[in-house]
Amino acid sequence: MITIKEIAKQLNMSTTTVSNVIHGKAGEVSDDTKRKVEEFLKKVDYVPNINARNLAQNESKIIGLALKARADKYENLIMDPFVSVLIGGVEETIRNAGYFMMLYISSDTDEIMRHVSTWNVDGLILFGMLNDDGIRVSEKYKKPIVCIDTYSLEGLKHFTNVGLDDEQGTYDMIKYLISQGHKRIAFLSDNQSGVDLARLNGYKKALKDAGIKYKSSNFLQIHPKSDEIDESLAEICDRSKEFTAIFCVSDLYAVTLISALTDRGINVPEEISIVGFDDNMLGQLHRPALTTVHQDVKVKGITAADTLLKQLAGQKTPNQIKLPTHLVIRDTVRKIN
Repeated sequence: MITIKEIAKQLNMSTTTVSNVIHGKAGEVSDDTKRKVEEFLKKVDYVPNINARNLAQNESKIIGLALKARADKYENLIMDPFVSVLIGGVEETIRNAGYFMMLYISSDTDEIMRHVSTWNVDGLILFGMLNDDGIRVSEKYKKPIVCIDTYSLEGLKHFTNVGLDDEQGTYDMIKYLISQGHKRIAFLSDNQSGVDLARLNGYKKALKDAGIKYKSSNFLQIHPKSDEIDESLAEICDRSKEFTAIFCVSDLYAVTLISALTDRGINVPEEISIVGFDDNMLGQLHRPALTTVHQDVKVKGITAADTLLKQLAGQKTPNQIKLPTHLVIRDTVRKIN
């Protein structure tokens, strides 16, 4: 690869002049000089040595994105529409800011930190940290961090978490179901921790405020792994007759359940109402169209990336950023008289 020094020699210019043109400092050179340099760069198909430039500036221009995927839930995390849209929002934002993204996915927090702590990245975005993950991250990584949907803020108090008011969003949906005459409402999830626990708390609060007693049998657990999902769906469908409505913690689970119910001749919403959370493409395209809690997942990714960029620029950011939710009423809820 030809160097700036060699280009300058062939053009009979100083290396500073050539460097100014390459790095976009147009105000430092004349238009004629700029034109000559650019024509020569095109002729020799010159590609700047980004690593050398970043090393000189003491920055890598790389932002790490580390996603924790539960081993009992995901076989391919990126297949989840929520995750793919989230990654898209992060990548687009950091690319537009002149950065590159490095992605790592694992179900093991220690493995994640072993790898990302060796990366020469300027900052890190984390998704899905739970329990004591925050403390373990803080022990290994000292550069700027922004978390997405993290419910393990102990040890991460000097970082920012970008999330939702999941409890309120769920509360609003359960309140809507009750307003439509539903009292026997189930809650479907694959666990009772993190974001799912926040939504479960909103569900319980809405029942309590309406004078409806929560029973542990109201919790329906789906097992999403490919070798377990059919059996768990069969059990859930068998139990569906105990309820008039089921709240699902994601649109993915809601659409999966509706398909399983339909296969068994159980009609939605005529025989049972189903609602979700996310308002992603699955729920929008499904028929009947899914009633759900809307969150803007792309904006969540954009906000996380923007927040980290602000930190890298030396700006202070809040400990918590909660994005809004709202109900999207479509066709999967029947009013009970």
